[in-house]
Amino acid sequence: MTRSPARDDAQPTAGSRQPPAGVLRETGRALRARRRELGRLAGWSAAESVPALLSGFLVARAVDQGFLAGRFGAGLVWLGLLAVAMLVGAAATGGVYRALGAVVEPFRDELADRVVRSALRAATTGGTGSESAAVARLTQQVEVVRDAFGGLLMVVRGFLFAAVSALLGLVALAPLVAALVAVPLLAGLVVFVAGLPAMVAHQRRYVRAGEALGEAAATALAGHRDVLACGAQDRVVAGVAVRIRAQADAERTVARMTALRSLSLGLGGWAPLAVLMLAASWLVDRGVTAGAVLGALVYVSTGLQPALRALVQGVGGGGLRYVVALERILRTSPPGPAGPPGPADATIPPMPDGTPALHVHRLTFRYGPRACPVLADFSLTLAPGEHLAVVGPSGAGKSTLAALVSGLVRPEAGSVVIAGTPVDSVDADRLARLRVLVPQEAYVFSGSLAANLRYLRPDADDAVLTAALDALGARPLADRLGGLDAPVVPTALSAGERQVIAAVRAWLAPAPLAILDEATCHLDPAAEALVEEAFARRPGTLVVVAHRITSALRADRVLVLDGELPVLGEHRELLARSATYRELVGYWDDLPASPPPAGSPARTGPA
Repeated sequence: MTRSPARDDAQPTAGSRQPPAGVLRETGRALRARRRELGRLAGWSAAESVPALLSGFLVARAVDQGFLAGRFGAGLVWLGLLAVAMLVGAAATGGVYRALGAVVEPFRDELADRVVRSALRAATTGGTGSESAAVARLTQQVEVVRDAFGGLLMVVRGFLFAAVSALLGLVALAPLVAALVAVPLLAGLVVFVAGLPAMVAHQRRYVRAGEALGEAAATALAGHRDVLACGAQDRVVAGVAVRIRAQADAERTVARMTALRSLSLGLGGWAPLAVLMLAASWLVDRGVTAGAVLGALVYVSTGLQPALRALVQGVGGGGLRYVVALERILRTSPPGPAGPPGPADATIPPMPDGTPALHVHRLTFRYGPRACPVLADFSLTLAPGEHLAVVGPSGAGKSTLAALVSGLVRPEAGSVVIAGTPVDSVDADRLARLRVLVPQEAYVFSGSLAANLRYLRPDADDAVLTAALDALGARPLADRLGGLDAPVVPTALSAGERQVIAAVRAWLAPAPLAILDEATCHLDPAAEALVEEAFARRPGTLVVVAHRITSALRADRVLVLDGELPVLGEHRELLARSATYRELVGYWDDLPASPPPAGSPARTGPA
């Protein structure tokens, strides 16, 4: 009932020990896109590193030319200059963090946008529904990347500016001392860089082990009743225990890698101090002053060593989390088209003569390989401007047909062609230009009413929006909300009000095919009739998955789905041919014998 541990979860392969190219490429792209912000960050960092550049030099002058020379006041002046340098560095720190936010926060927003778009695309085009892992990527992994990216920038730029400043100060102070310090510093950096690929591999293994453990535990908890009913407790517990051991082993391995970081820190941070103290008398014999030795110790202890410690701990901790988390986001959230799919023009493009508005050819679809097909070898052709109603009992496949026609679900066999374009050959942006779908649960986002209505037609002015509201009987709702510029709070709207806003938005879209999938089920019969008649007058073709049988009376043709062979025809024809249709009609009281005239809603009984 649980999956066996995956190979790459257990042992890092040779290829996995290298940093993924996608992470390096995405990081480079994010940095190149913000060159100006990085320039400001570098400028503030240079100002912040003034104490690191001058501290050892000023201390050496204070000792040699002040205190040891018997000039106490001169020594205090040199130390006063050091205090001024520290004030400059402290003032620049605020600018560093402001510049850092200008680099990090847009990158975080881009990743969040990428994860959301990928999750929506998977849910709408793959027919798989929502994915809980996408929520984890958005709420956890994106924030991990944000924090780690900011931390990496801070420690890397801090080390570069501090190390360069300290080394320049050492060269100005005593080149021989700079050479003694540089050798162990470079040795520590080499050890650290050489161990980074292994650190990345083990951190990746740790993250994957944690994900596998969470998935196994969630599966076991969700199916605990079946587990008990089947007597599979021992097997499930054993499967989860395997994941627990794998996660614990990966965590211990990551902990052991801290020894490598300690080695590099010892070589690069503490060894220079030991070298300076052991070689102090030798340096003095060769003309290096006591103040210069003391200044060198200041450079190492307050500049190089803290910067190296921050680099090792930051890259070895947050850096590894950054690489692994960003790798997971890039792998599981491929980029998609950006921006709302609203077309540029406001008119429905004409189709060549003889081109069907919709052509469904031998469509077959089933939910699972052993399930009975919902549709089998189904074909349908609609002419431009035709109005089709789809009726049938609950579970007959009406909404499935709407999802297949709109391209949200891929068929097992067959094809769907809208206005001469196969839906499986275009991307989501182009597909949105071919058809507009209003589902039963309408989506309304927080923002102004005008922004909601313009989403699929961004060029519509206020006059066009007002005309659309009037056409669908939505002006009273707009007035109650406070007009086009009024804020819309989705949770404060009823289901029917959300359906009205979604219907107006779809009515404005210049797509040649409109699909209403029980899009008016929360409206009363009169309001439903008004909405459907507005869509019928709209240029283009209309498919209505009917909630009430009166929708069929307003249509040119009716498609009846009843689990057997679908039946297509006009109202009177179907009364004679389809027992299912007669049964559906029989549920309604006072049903008119012929379709009602335009503009007069049919009187209906209960849904």
